[in-house]
Amino acid sequence: MLPHDDSATCAVLTRIADALERLAPPRVERADFGAADAFVWQAATRTLSPVPRVNRVEMILLRGIDRMRDTLLENTERFARGLPANNALLWGARGMGKSSLVKAVHGEINAGARRPERPLKLIEIHREDIDTLPDLMTLIRPDPHRFIIFCDDLSFDGDDTSYKSLKAVLEGGIEGRPDNVVFYATSNRRHLLPRDMMDNERSTAINPGEAIEEKVSLSDRFGLWLGFHKCSQDEFLDMVHGYADHLGLRHPAEAIRAEALEWATTRGSRSGRTAWQYIQDLAGRLGRPIA
Repeated sequence: MLPHDDSATCAVLTRIADALERLAPPRVERADFGAADAFVWQAATRTLSPVPRVNRVEMILLRGIDRMRDTLLENTERFARGLPANNALLWGARGMGKSSLVKAVHGEINAGARRPERPLKLIEIHREDIDTLPDLMTLIRPDPHRFIIFCDDLSFDGDDTSYKSLKAVLEGGIEGRPDNVVFYATSNRRHLLPRDMMDNERSTAINPGEAIEEKVSLSDRFGLWLGFHKCSQDEFLDMVHGYADHLGLRHPAEAIRAEALEWATTRGSRSGRTAWQYIQDLAGRLGRPIA
């Protein structure tokens, strides 16, 4: 039995140790990559949550983005076979299939005739968790699988400096990017930073050129830039009819055309997302479920 003073000291030390344990970052646990082909990075616990069924559309339904589709698919196929490949930035108009393409390419690689010996893994990291990317890299670096790290709607605002961490992880630092990892990101901005933020850096810096160069150099870490632009009316209608045919929706072609154009007009946008929203409405009116 410890004397009273020693017991009190021990209790204080225990509380201090517990407090330090709570302040320390979570320990990165080894993941079971056999549980699924896709995961979501949980930054708070430094763990990967398996995604049994990825919310994706089939490659054949992605219309009007043929060049971007073929380029990203080729880059990903090389990577899956263990060959050099580039990080990719998919930027441009909203609703034109940027994130859908990343998920579709991943599914195509794993299901295609040339699928790799080990399934290609897709890991989604949320924009606000970018500063934990080094921990994720530490977890997957020694694993024999190959990984696409995917961040949807990546951009930086205001005083956010986490873009510096991303730069170091992608190509800089002593360790650099692991050979079994590529980073794919989507954004509405080509340079991932708002124009007014970049202009402010230029106007207040002693050397404006150097200040703006640091911002722009983030996009340079992506060897592959794929631009997505607003679609024409013909491309929009091709998307609509492609969805309708694929789902077997029996509705007069002229009625689909008129309704789809009205749908796009009321939303002020022609895009793949708008086309799919119209198809969902049409399927509902026809009493046809969409699997």
